[in-house]
Amino acid sequence: MRLNNMKKPKIAVMYFPGNNCEEETRERCIEVGMEADIVRWNSKEDLSNYHGFIIPGGFSYEDRIRAGVIAAKEKIMESIRKEANNGKLLLGICNGAQVLVETGMIPGLSNKVEMALAPNTNPLVTGYYCAWINIKSIYKKTCAYNHLYDENEVIAMPIAHGEGRFVTKDKELAGKLIKNKQIVFRYCGNNGNIKDEFPINPNGSIYNIAAISNKEGNVMAIMPHPERASWQWQIPELKKGNGMASAIKVFESMKNYIEERMI
Repeated sequence: MRLNNMKKPKIAVMYFPGNNCEEETRERCIEVGMEADIVRWNSKEDLSNYHGFIIPGGFSYEDRIRAGVIAAKEKIMESIRKEANNGKLLLGICNGAQVLVETGMIPGLSNKVEMALAPNTNPLVTGYYCAWINIKSIYKKTCAYNHLYDENEVIAMPIAHGEGRFVTKDKELAGKLIKNKQIVFRYCGNNGNIKDEFPINPNGSIYNIAAISNKEGNVMAIMPHPERASWQWQIPELKKGNGMASAIKVFESMKNYIEERMI
């Protein structure tokens, strides 16, 4: 359904203690023509007024116990889950992705946690790793976040996480995600080649997974940071440019999806 007497889609950027990318994330939403507010974890605000939600990166609750798990248990996540179950958009970036995996909303094939985001593994470090990488859009228009990407389009983004390696003990789960087209973005080389080796796969994630959506396509967890690579001046190779970069399409796709489908 289309927006009902609304000029712009409205996004709530959720803030938990320890997040550090909420302002940049809000700015990206506004830059593509959406309204956006930063909403605190202890807010009593009516979340039904929003068309979508983003949980940004950072280190909520200092990543105690394990990354994302405390935020995943906060009461406000019950309200966000309810809104997402009604078709509202929900994007988790980096720490936000960890939260969504801990809630079981990603991959969302059963009412339980099915995956984990384990410590990175690569020849340089086991744990926190920060670098510019490339990801590839595997499909076109399979979810709310790839609406404006071409199939096999390569996007430059940075990663900055210690626990970003998608893993699971369920040997059949990866096959289900592939069949359902839920693996939205995969780590790749500059020319789009996908190899399960460092530095193309920067953290050892199974199947080079950089982002997973739920089966319905309205919820996505992505470990790289699109909000840090949305303008050419943010990207080392393009830093003299003033235009938008391809990572901004994550937010533009959200706007497009909301305007086409949601109240």
